[in-house]
Amino acid sequence: MALMITDECINCDVCEPECPNGAIYQGESIYEIDPNLCTECVGHYDKPQCQKVCPIDCIPLNPDVVETQAQLQEKYQRLMATK
Repeated sequence: MALMITDECINCDVCEPECPNGAIYQGESIYEIDPNLCTECVGHYDKPQCQKVCPIDCIPLNPDVVETQAQLQEKYQRLMATK
């Protein structure tokens, strides 16, 4: 699954620079995560870095974007191939 940022986001700016795939961006009112770029840090880290640094724990799994670990790994490999 990709991750998502909920309405509890306080726009503290700590998550965006931690994303190795550039999936986090400033939306209209809060930060958002592009599910096409989010790999839950698979391929980079053992745990999602945005969740690790979020001071209010507002970054859960996105139930609308269900992916297996293998699919996340494939997405990571595709993203790295285009860089």
